[in-house]
Order: sequence, then C-alpha cells, then structure tokens
Amino acid sequence: MNKNLKPEKEIIYQIPFLKFILLFIYKALISSILSFALLPVYGQKAKGPLSVCSANPRYFADSTGKAVYLTGSHTWANFATDQGSMDPPAAFDYNRYLDFLVSHNHNFFRGWVWELTYSEEGSNGGPFYWNPFPWQRTGPGIATDGKPRFDLNKYNQDYFDRLRKRVIAARDKGLYVSIMLFQGYAIQFNRNEKDGYPLDGRNNINGIDAGIGYASNTLQIPVVTAKQDEYVRKVIDAVNDLDNVLYEISNESGSYSDVWQYHMINLIHQYEAEKPKQHPVGMTFTYKGGSNSGLFKSPADWISPDGSSGYGSPHTDPPAADGSKVIINDTDHSYYWTGLRKDGPAAQQAWVWKNFLRGNNTLFMDPYLSKIDKRNNPSGNTSDPYFGNTPDPYWETIRLAMGRTRLYAMKMDLASVTPQNSLSSTSFCLANTGEEYLVYFPESATNSFTVKMLKGRYNFEWYNPSTGKVEEDGELRVYDGMHSFIIPFKGDAVLYVRKK
Repeated sequence: MNKNLKPEKEIIYQIPFLKFILLFIYKALISSILSFALLPVYGQKAKGPLSVCSANPRYFADSTGKAVYLTGSHTWANFATDQGSMDPPAAFDYNRYLDFLVSHNHNFFRGWVWELTYSEEGSNGGPFYWNPFPWQRTGPGIATDGKPRFDLNKYNQDYFDRLRKRVIAARDKGLYVSIMLFQGYAIQFNRNEKDGYPLDGRNNINGIDAGIGYASNTLQIPVVTAKQDEYVRKVIDAVNDLDNVLYEISNESGSYSDVWQYHMINLIHQYEAEKPKQHPVGMTFTYKGGSNSGLFKSPADWISPDGSSGYGSPHTDPPAADGSKVIINDTDHSYYWTGLRKDGPAAQQAWVWKNFLRGNNTLFMDPYLSKIDKRNNPSGNTSDPYFGNTPDPYWETIRLAMGRTRLYAMKMDLASVTPQNSLSSTSFCLANTGEEYLVYFPESATNSFTVKMLKGRYNFEWYNPSTGKVEEDGELRVYDGMHSFIIPFKGDAVLYVRKK
C-alpha cells in the first residue's frame, strides 16, 4: 500500500459507482461539518473557575472538566488603569478591545495594572499619567505628583467596582482574565521624583514608606507587605465569585522579588481556600536578573518563562511543556519585540504554532493602539498624540495565528494529547497515539514529512495556517509504522488526523 497521503483514492476507484456517489456525498458533508467546526465560537460565557487539568496538567480545565488552551493579545492600559499623556488620561475603550479579541478568536488576556501616577517610559513613549488607583486621595498634604496624598486606610471602591465589571464583561464574551496585582517593571525602572507612588512615604498620610527604590517588591519592610496583603485580599473579595479569573503577582519584578512573590502566591491560595471559589495564580519572568528555575520552583499554578535563561531556543524550538506547570509562553518575556518584528510575520506565525504543538499556551504583547517609533504604527488620530484608532496591520499575522491554533485546541481532545516530537520528522506533533495526531510543518525547501502512526482508519485534513482554510480532507487507512505525507500547497502546513 502506498504510504503517501492519498491512499483513499486508490480505494475509491475499486468500488462500485453507487458507493462512489455515496462516499462523495459523505465526504462533502464531513467537509462542511469540519469547516463549520473551524469557525470561532461567539456568545458563550467563559466557564470556570479554571483548575489545573488532572488528566493533562499542561492545561487548565473548566468547570465541566474540559481542557482549555489559553491564548490572546494583551496591551498596557487594558484593565485596571488608564494611560495617557493628559492628566487625567483618556478612558480606554474596553468594550471595543474585548470585541477585538473575540474577532480574533482569542480567549485570554493579562489585565494590566500600573502603580505610579506618573511615569517616564523612555522607548515606550510618554511621559504618561495613570489613573485610577486603589486608595482615596484625601490629603492632608501634597504628594510628589502635585496632588493630595493617599490615605492607605481608605479604599477607592470605584476602583474595585471597575475591576469586577470588567471581569464580568470579559466573561460574557468568553474571555478569561489574569488580574495583574503589581507592576514590578515600573517600580524597578520608572521611578522618578514626580511618580506619586502610593507606598512611598512622601505620598501617603499613613507613615508607610517603601522608599524610592523597589523594596516594596521584597519582604524587607513588614508594614509595606501588610498593606499589600490587605490590598490583595480586597481584590479577591471583589472577584472571587466570578468564573473567568486568574491572577498574576507582578509584571517583571527583578530577581530580588522571588520570595515576595512566593509569599503573595501562598497568600492568595490560603485566602481563597476559605472562599467559595479558587482561581489559578501565576508568576511571570523576574526581569532583570531572574531565572526560569525560580518560576518552576514557585508555588504558582502557571508561569511565563523567559526565552534566554537556559530554556531552549524559544524562537525556533520552544521546549515542550512537561506538565510540571501550566506554561503560558508570552512574547513579553520570551520574544522581545525587536526580534519579533525583525523576524517578520512568517516567523511570528511559526512561533505560535510551534508553541501550541509543544503543549504551551500563548500570549502576544500587543502594542494595539499605542504609537511607538519603529514598533507600532496604528492609523488615525485621537485626542492623545500617543494613540491611534486602528491597530497596525503588521501584527495581524500573529494575532490570527493564536486564534487559529485555538480552533484546533477546541476540536481536539486536549486532555488526552501530549507533545510527542519523535513521532514526526517535523518534530512538532501533538498526539494521542492511535487516536489523534496534529502535526505542524514549518515552511521549508521540501514538501513532505513523515509521521509514525498506529494501524487504523483515519479522517484527515490539511489546514493552511496562512489562509485559515482547510485545503483538503479525506480518509486514509494505515498500518503500524512511519508514513510519508506530501503537502498539497506551498508554505507551512498543519495536518490533522483523527481515528474514524
């Protein structure tokens, strides 16, 4: 028997004409069903709360036990605090942003927070003002940003109500949100004499002083940690009953923050253990100076590793998830934007598919509407010169790729498949041996590859990740062993094979 892809055609020519017609109709029907199955699913609420999937801990599972692949875009002012060159900054169009994610078949984003009232962002544009904040500005006295000092004993309830409303709006569109609790990058790199940081003793009336550095991201000052603990519990109280919540301790606090982040992870686990629902807690790479080993040793449920600290070749050969943690590979940490832009759309698309086939979840640090020299050029103008009104199409390929990988995550029995590099000559194979095989073939000079399969009858389809279309489908019968497949179109390709 020919081991190339189209053995079903050899069978067709040998059967009676009537059976041929019936088979033709059957294949057309199956093709229609498969095409329909590849359409995004809108209008379904995000189910949860998520928990690590017991059958396949590379993923989370929803409240029905179904494994969930998380993927999506996120941007800097998308959640807790608005950003802009005016004071106060113009409101972020949150509902439009959610529709943007849904239109790309995304189901997840990091919900950003900023802790400085004013920051000088350098290469990211700016300077920027940020608002709102968790505490009321009652005075007496004036903070370093020229406004009344914060009273850290009086919460700004509107801030927490906003968090809750935004999580609910995301849930109703089928989106999961990771609530970022602290902004370590800004504390490490953007402190300045006008930053208004609430935990700086000059900016509050409570005698709580984290100083001018990044001591607040350590356990050095107990009174500061106690106030942070109180704030974290307040956030949990606002959203604990919601199903689509995850948490992230801090964005890119440095290597000095490991013990502090472990403390916060344990705090959330312990506090939520007494509440109706428990949600996953994440830890993202500790830039600068951190190591991925610190993430893997942490009590976090999910992590976002860095791409340079002994963690394989993340751009071309991302390591396969081993199930010790749910890995959400985020370009914000593993594929710095200069390399991402230089490598171009084809490499960006390949990065998403390679990670998906290696059992990783994926995120894109999307500049969205921010105007940043050499990085992002959205069209149109707004009241703020740092923002446009239509996203830069240059990044559309990676956005689409994430939504397209999710289509297959939804089709497959994700709880049963694992990355099995050795089954295919491409080395990108997600499989439940003898049941399902998903193979990704990066574009190359050849047009064929091999897959080791178990004997059986299978349905197959060729998916073009560049066009988002099923180019060919059918049926094949194979024996145990290695089988050769010829790609029916140019460029990179995806082969999906499922037992009949």
